[in-house]
Amino acid sequence: MPITTRQKILDYLKRNKTVSSREIARVLQMTSANARHHLGILASDRRVEVISERQGGRGRPEKVYRLAGTLAGDNLSVLADALLMEANTKVEMEAVGQRIAGESGDPGQPLMHRLATTIERLNTMHYQARWEAGSEGPRIILGRCPYSAIIQKHPQLCKMDLALLSKLLGGKLEQAMKLASGAGGLPFCIFMLKSS
Repeated sequence: MPITTRQKILDYLKRNKTVSSREIARVLQMTSANARHHLGILASDRRVEVISERQGGRGRPEKVYRLAGTLAGDNLSVLADALLMEANTKVEMEAVGQRIAGESGDPGQPLMHRLATTIERLNTMHYQARWEAGSEGPRIILGRCPYSAIIQKHPQLCKMDLALLSKLLGGKLEQAMKLASGAGGLPFCIFMLKSS
C-alpha cells in the first residue's frame, strides 16, 4: 500500500506540530485547494484540529492545524496493558466490544447504509477503516490498529473488534487477516461479513 497524501500530512504534523494548507501545498507539491481538501477530511475524521486562523495575505483567513489530541500521544496503552495483565482472562472481550459499539443501528437498514455508518463510527475511533466488495461479501479493512502498542501481548483485543463490528453491522463476521503488512509496511486487518 503506498503512503497516502493524508498519511504524509499526518507525518509532517508529527514532526512540525502545526501546519497551514499553504505550507502543506508547498511541502507536498500540490495545489492549495487540494491541501485544504485533505486537511478538511482529516479534520472531519478528528485526526487533526483547527487551532487558529490567520490572515495569509489577500482573501480568506488561513486555518492552522495540529494533530488531534488523541493522535499526539498519551499513556493509555500502558494503562490498558496493565489492566489487561491484571484482569488476565476475567474480561469478556466480546462484551467489551459490544459495550463500545453502544446502541447499534437498525439491523433492518440496507446493508450499504450499515456499512457506511460502521465505517464512519470506526474512523471516529481512529481505525482508518474502509470497506470494499469481495467475491464472498463485503470486507472491512482496518488500516490502523488503535491498539497496536499492546496487540502482540493481548491478541484477545481482536475478539473485541470482531464483536464491535458484529454489533455495528448486525451480522456475523470473521477475521480474514490480522496485522498483514501492506506495501508501505503498514499493518492492516480484514474482517469479512458472512452471508446469512
